[in-house]
Amino acid sequence: MSMHSQEPKAGAGTTADAETIDYMTDSRPIAAGEIAPGCKKRDPIVVAENVTRSFGGINAVDVEYLEIPRHKITALIGPNGAGKTTLFNLLTGFDTPNTGKWQFEGNSLAGVSSYKVARMGMVRTFQLTKVMGKLTVMENMRLGASNQSGEKLYKALFKGIWGGEEKRITEQAEVLLQKFKLDAKKDDYAASLSGGQRKLLEMARSLMVRPKLVMLDEPMAGVNPALTQSLLDHIKNLKAEGMTVLFVEHDMHMVRHIADWVVVMAEGKIVAEGPPAEVMKNPAVIDAYLGAHHDVDLGDSEGIKELAAELEADDESIVGTENAGIISSDVIATETADAGTAPATGAAHGRRSAEEPNHGEQPPSTVKDAE
Repeated sequence: MSMHSQEPKAGAGTTADAETIDYMTDSRPIAAGEIAPGCKKRDPIVVAENVTRSFGGINAVDVEYLEIPRHKITALIGPNGAGKTTLFNLLTGFDTPNTGKWQFEGNSLAGVSSYKVARMGMVRTFQLTKVMGKLTVMENMRLGASNQSGEKLYKALFKGIWGGEEKRITEQAEVLLQKFKLDAKKDDYAASLSGGQRKLLEMARSLMVRPKLVMLDEPMAGVNPALTQSLLDHIKNLKAEGMTVLFVEHDMHMVRHIADWVVVMAEGKIVAEGPPAEVMKNPAVIDAYLGAHHDVDLGDSEGIKELAAELEADDESIVGTENAGIISSDVIATETADAGTAPATGAAHGRRSAEEPNHGEQPPSTVKDAE
């Protein structure tokens, strides 16, 4: 798709007049009215209503109403266990909700298998990468293309039927691999790739179906910082090419600078949504992440420093441990470095000062994200 794409006619949930839109500079309002949890969007691509999913007595997802704006980058954020990945699974057919209905481009997805959802143009990546390690990078890419003639047993025996199609698929894959800077690895086994390269491969493979909506589940998790900027650029390029992006992320710094719209989940519900700068200051969002610290702007370097100073004296603080989440020492260092200031004294060490060593004490364990 071109960055200056032709808007489809009304009836597909888009503007009535056919106009050329530059998706990177489009400043039209995203919300159709007042901004609030579950608000209507000017041009939604996904609509979910009364979607619930429970495991035993726990309501993992309880979404009353949600719309995902078309041609925008939407971040889905929330603390561990908020239900983000479970919602991804429900929308893409990898899990079945207890109640609710949801649509993609006006088509109901209730009861639709995950592979059929992908063929409709709604694809996803996973929190833990799903690459075939014993296949080469190129073979992984070829598998991403849908509706291949050679997939049918009675045609697979005759290369004359599918040979030309495989050549076209290979050419498409080579273009994407070059774009993601994986072309030099095309003949290597996927198992030999680093974690960040596997993330890139999974994203590139998802584009083989020419999707309309790309859903990325924690694309930056476990990625070497050297590849982080490359992944960010690729996500922005998806929007430039006319695709819609919905991604789960815990890095507030990244969310603030890449997302057009932010949806916040807590305990399975949508508690807030809106532009990043406004959502970061929303008391409901701060409460969902931090509890009682309602006066902190999660997207502001000064707010992060103030929070670090408060938590330093808090007996329950986990700042500086592996469970620190959005207020970990590396986040504090990043925010303060961007602001050109030094981090608050002792912030990177939680309750301990630099002179107080940690005598082998292990950080408190937490339940793994149950999404």
